[in-house]
Amino acid sequence: MSKLWKVTLAILITITLIAAVALVVVLKFTGNEEKKGPTAEEIVASSVDVPEITTNLADGSFIKISFKIQMNNEDAKAEAEQRDFQIKDIIIEQLSQMKPADFNGEQGKTNLKARLKEKINQVMQEGKVDQVYITSFILQ
Repeated sequence: MSKLWKVTLAILITITLIAAVALVVVLKFTGNEEKKGPTAEEIVASSVDVPEITTNLADGSFIKISFKIQMNNEDAKAEAEQRDFQIKDIIIEQLSQMKPADFNGEQGKTNLKARLKEKINQVMQEGKVDQVYITSFILQ
C-alpha cells in the first residue's frame, strides 16, 4: 500500500471513531428521558386551598365552588396564602361574568381554570400558578 492510502485510511478511521463517540455521547445525555411531573407530595406542598366560595353568576343563579391552586414553588405558595383576599376577589370577579351555560362540558371548566391562572399570575411576584384544580362544584 502506498503511503497516501495509509494516511487516507487512518483519517477515515479516525473520523468514523470520532463520529461514533459523538453519537454515543449525544444519545447518552439527550436520551429519551421523560419529563416527570411533580409527585403528589410536591403538589400538596406547593398548593393553596381556596375554601368554598358562594357567589352569583351573571344571570342571577348562583354557584358554590372551591379550588386547589398549585404554585410552582413553596415561596409562591407562601405569597399566595398572603394574597388569598386578592385570589378570592379574582375568582368572584370571573364567576360573576359567567352564565350557567359557560360551565357546560369539560371545555367550560377548562376555560375558567385558564382564566384564573392568567389573572392570578398577574398579581404574583414570587412565583406563578402551575395549575388550578376545581375541588367542588355546585351550580344552582
